[in-house]
Order: sequence, then structure tokens, then C-alpha cells
Amino acid sequence: MRKAFIIEDIMNSPCAGLNQHLVPAQEPEKKRSKYGSKKAEVDGINFDSQKEAKRYKELRLLLKAGKIGMLARQVQFELNPTGSHSLIYIADFVYRDMSTGNQVVEDCKGHLTKEYKKKRKLMRQLYNILIAEV
Repeated sequence: MRKAFIIEDIMNSPCAGLNQHLVPAQEPEKKRSKYGSKKAEVDGINFDSQKEAKRYKELRLLLKAGKIGMLARQVQFELNPTGSHSLIYIADFVYRDMSTGNQVVEDCKGHLTKEYKKKRKLMRQLYNILIAEV
């Protein structure tokens, strides 16, 4: 007498991949970011890292206290204005320091990449802006 096959026999067999309709769908694994940062949300705003979200909370308090003004996120700077291709640096935060009146450009970095270092140098050369790294 032949043994009857059950669904578990098929799912555990080497040819289970050929019968995908029989295998329960699995949730895809969440992909880890390149440098290990975890996304965060504050006030309905998505941030690329928890460090950036924490800094936003600090800046928001400084804004309410009147220490800073004109707070903006994800501000773009063109670093190759006369070139054949566009090279853009996106600052995490830009604001005005009310005690000095100076514009501050901030970037929340956990890891200084080669590309970032190049853009930081170009920001200094083109706009005479030193990026504050938090």
C-alpha cells in the first residue's frame, strides 16, 4: 500500500520552490541601511536616522525659545553650477542663529563618507560655508 503525501511533505521537499502556490507567503526581511541607521518619525516628519530626529527636536525647542530662526530641513545647494552635470548637497538643517545673525548649515552624520567630505570642501569653496557636523 502506498503512503499518501501530505502538504508538509511537499513543502519540506527539495522541489518545494517549484510549488510556490503551496508555500505560505513570508514577509520580506527588512533591509538594513548601509551604515546601520534606523529611520524615525517626529511630528509626522520622516527622518533618515534617529540622530537626525533627535536633533530636530532640539532645534524645534531652540526655535520656540527664540534662540534660532528660519529653521528649514533638507535644503539643497548646487555645487556644480557651471558644469555639465548637477552636483547637489542636501543639508539636514539650515537656520539663523539669532545671537550672531549668521546662517548655520548642519548635517547629522554618524559616518563621514568620501562623497560627503568632497561636498563639504565644495561648500566651503563655493559658498564660504562651514558645515556644522552634529
